[in-house]
Amino acid sequence: MDTDGRHRFYITTSIPYVNAAPHLGHALEYIQTDAFARYHRLIGDDTRFLTGTDENSLTNVLAAEREGIPVAELVDRNAQAFHRLTEYLHISNDDFIRTAAEPRHIEGAQKLWAACDRAGDIDKRYYAGLYCVLGEQFYTEEEAPDGLCPEHHIPLELVEEENYFFRLSRYQDALARAIDSGGLRIIPETRRNEVRAFIARGLEDFSISRTRARARGWGIPVPGDPNQVMYVWFDALANYITALGYAHDAELYRRYWVENPDRVHVIGKGILRFHAVYWPAMLMSAGEPLPTTIVVHGYLTIGGEKMSKSLGNVVDPAELTARYGADAVRYWMLREVPPTEDADYTDEKLERRYNADLANDLGNLLNRTVSMIQRYRSGVVPTPAEPVATDEDLEAVAAGLSGTIEQTMGRDFDPQAALAAIWDLVVRANRYVEETSPWSLARAERGGDAIATTRLDTALYHLAEALRIIAQALRPFLPDTAERIAEQIGVALDARSWPAALTWGQLPPGTQVSEPHPIFPRLEG
Repeated sequence: MDTDGRHRFYITTSIPYVNAAPHLGHALEYIQTDAFARYHRLIGDDTRFLTGTDENSLTNVLAAEREGIPVAELVDRNAQAFHRLTEYLHISNDDFIRTAAEPRHIEGAQKLWAACDRAGDIDKRYYAGLYCVLGEQFYTEEEAPDGLCPEHHIPLELVEEENYFFRLSRYQDALARAIDSGGLRIIPETRRNEVRAFIARGLEDFSISRTRARARGWGIPVPGDPNQVMYVWFDALANYITALGYAHDAELYRRYWVENPDRVHVIGKGILRFHAVYWPAMLMSAGEPLPTTIVVHGYLTIGGEKMSKSLGNVVDPAELTARYGADAVRYWMLREVPPTEDADYTDEKLERRYNADLANDLGNLLNRTVSMIQRYRSGVVPTPAEPVATDEDLEAVAAGLSGTIEQTMGRDFDPQAALAAIWDLVVRANRYVEETSPWSLARAERGGDAIATTRLDTALYHLAEALRIIAQALRPFLPDTAERIAEQIGVALDARSWPAALTWGQLPPGTQVSEPHPIFPRLEG
């Protein structure tokens, strides 16, 4: 809690290599993290959301060599592509860090190295091991008995050289305690168990530098040793604090890291070890606080294979957003993809969700409601009468939404469950249309039935109010859609306390709705 009484919340994506353009797998993590950040802003938290690019990898050097261009040129070009992706997808990040281009990161990474060195946790040794160039990770023969990287399925290289090591073995017990106490929370439980099992097998010290020659001269220099550069994972992990001014801005760093109760990393399962073991140990060594939560998502697959640049089976998210719209892509990612498991992508799956949920369920509900208010009440939301059982049932579904979203987003990090709850209200409102049959009430009203007038007023109000709540609830997930719904029903998505905005009865009678127009035109063919 800060001096202004606001809870603080810091959340990060991992930072991807920039050896190639972004693919849909990167979009998944951006969108999930963005939904969490937007949710916390809406409930009033002092929220900071970081993303960026990991630019010091040997994979970037090799990619530049293949293209015959300078490494800096390739890195800059692809970093800009990742930055544009955040714009295509309506990502609301507060900061975008580039690890090769920004002094705040380079100097911060060197400061972290020096702190670990002062703690006696860095020493220089000769080493030989099996190395994956794509993942920039060493494996033991037990982990890769066939000589292939278990993550990227490429042959491992035998690397022999002298470099610096971090004494990870010193922190085995402390890491176990941090996880067991809940101080370092790992979601889901299966990933927590995976990390605990890895720690229980015994932690070995790990290499944190490469010779300048093998790194092709690319990377952050090791303090005091011009012949070595930092291992990319040492410098990349540091981005979470260097972006907060670890080396330059003590107040920003204090605000969002040292004294912040929520320090959250959202990552893919393939880099769990780095974030849940190596990174916390580095912070312990440097005397800095640990992250509080690590949320681990699965992979997007194509035909059951992980989507990756190395496999060449990627889908271009920029092309996808141009074809379907950003919110349609966001919806599929958040509704169809289990937050912590793998999911297989096809255009057909996205189009089915689009037509069934967005065009039919949500789009038709909005179009019918606004059209009926225009037709039967000259575009003005009427004043409701006392509710009857059918009205109360719709109100009850809406009333449960705030608590469900608080649980699923605030505690469980489960946007899929949150959207499912919102869609329960969408579906219930569509059923309410059939139950109340406003067109039949309008016919009876024209025949002089005063009760029909009262019931029609109440039905139209309930539908408009349900849509107002749906628009408010969709703000973390489909921000553009939320605005478009609100515009058609004549309300502003204001900055009031978000839970209060989800309370039934906030729509003023007399509100003027707009002319109806489809927000999700049905996809044909």
